[in-house]
Amino acid sequence: MSPQSVQKFSIADAAFERSPGQEGDVFAANLLDERHGGPISVGYGRYGPDQSIRESLAVVDVMVVLEGRVSVSTDAGTVTGGPGEIVYMPKGAAVTIRSHEEGAITAYVTFPHWREALAT
Repeated sequence: MSPQSVQKFSIADAAFERSPGQEGDVFAANLLDERHGGPISVGYGRYGPDQSIRESLAVVDVMVVLEGRVSVSTDAGTVTGGPGEIVYMPKGAAVTIRSHEEGAITAYVTFPHWREALAT
């Protein structure tokens, strides 16, 4: 895959892996990342019902909620996104991401690549 070519992805293309450092039912599936030479990571997230993760973001993270609902909390408050809504999380933010009783499927874009940022 060249970062210069137009590409299309679907959830059927996703190979989900447990999110690094997490014990719960939270999984990520990169479809485009540092291995492909582009500047961003693109993928899907899958959250089981009533899951919660805490992160200090090493990247800018944009999450599009496809199914279910997620709430993202910071010291400044909480936003909840449902299907078709976008949640923007700036680099450096300390966030708690929580799925609700129905779980959630999201699509995400991060800049720079989240795997590389976690490794540093």
